[in-house]
Amino acid sequence: MMSLFSQGEKRVTVKEAHRRTQGAHAPAVLLDVRERGEWDAGRAPGAMHAPLSALVAGAALPQAAQGRSLVVICRSGNRSQQAVELLRARGADAVDVKGGMQQWAGAGYSVLDGSGNEGLVA
Repeated sequence: MMSLFSQGEKRVTVKEAHRRTQGAHAPAVLLDVRERGEWDAGRAPGAMHAPLSALVAGAALPQAAQGRSLVVICRSGNRSQQAVELLRARGADAVDVKGGMQQWAGAGYSVLDGSGNEGLVA
């Protein structure tokens, strides 16, 4: 697979993450690796969910994320860095988002709950 990301690039800003993952023809998938309760409280529009605990246990990526470039996000950026290392070891093209969902919300980007209402970063 050809990499969307430049050689050695492992982290992106929320602005870059937003640019690469939002819209119908986005070149990358926003992959949220927080746990179910955090995901349910609030997530970025269009994000896919794959908890780090499940990935560590060997779970596959969601079908729609397989074979795509991944921009990985968590609450603050710690778990997403771990997930990127794991996903890259599996051959995925992945980078993580500096500052995570806290920075995403802080930049004014949408955070929605499971019903599509305004959510919060838990």
